[in-house]
Amino acid sequence: MKIIEAFCIEHMFGEKRVLDDIHLSVDKGEILGLLGPSGAGKTTLIKILTGQLIQSGGRANLWGVDTRKLKGCDYKKIGIMMDHFGLYERLTCLDNLSMFSRIYGIPQNRVIEGLKDVGLAEAGKTRVKNLSKGMRSRLVLARALLARPEVLFLDEPASGLDPAAAEEIHQLIWQEKQRGTAIFLTTHNMAEAQKLCDRLALLFEGKLVEYGKPADICSKYNHQKQIRLLLHDGREMILPNTKESAKTIERYMEQERIETIHSTEPNLETVFMELTGRRLD
Repeated sequence: MKIIEAFCIEHMFGEKRVLDDIHLSVDKGEILGLLGPSGAGKTTLIKILTGQLIQSGGRANLWGVDTRKLKGCDYKKIGIMMDHFGLYERLTCLDNLSMFSRIYGIPQNRVIEGLKDVGLAEAGKTRVKNLSKGMRSRLVLARALLARPEVLFLDEPASGLDPAAAEEIHQLIWQEKQRGTAIFLTTHNMAEAQKLCDRLALLFEGKLVEYGKPADICSKYNHQKQIRLLLHDGREMILPNTKESAKTIERYMEQERIETIHSTEPNLETVFMELTGRRLD
């Protein structure tokens, strides 16, 4: 079931075209990653897909409903995490979520559950201004998940976090996927995209330059098709991926001389550089 759909989306800010002919979709229980550097148009696309911004051209749908015609009942099914927007510094974690729950008519018992879901049960009475960056990110995610949304939009959810805090966020995102939530994730973190996403859309200067499963994208640009061997004596060998090389590898394995063996297909970073001439970050 297509939860999110974009057809020929384009957008202008004055004379500047920031999105150009964007086509994509997200199914139930799928994570689509929009991968691109800062300024590529990722946040603008999220705003269009959530009805916060009216596109200059094309059409965007949620559950088949034009995003320009979303109603209040539709927004209750949408969770959005965009930086730390909307947190009230002088209020506690509990008060922040309680205010949000009253606005959306969400039962108060969900507030306590929401804090538990993101590991902030013990920080309920802590003011936001006293939270670490990782805890703030978890609180924003708790707010996005409070209504148990059917679709979740995450804009750089682990940006600036240390590895441990980022892993906590990733685990929460994975749990939502297992629950059947359609997730639209923007990032410029290659490892995050490779780890979490079922499909990727590579965005550069407002255009999609590639679209598909991460492994398929990397395989598509595997021009060299080589195998790298590291032997126990420290020597490195680069062999073509051919039948003849298989015999060489078999001989080394029989002699127990191989330390590591890897194929040399490119990663998302090198693919992006090939397509655009610049790094993701």
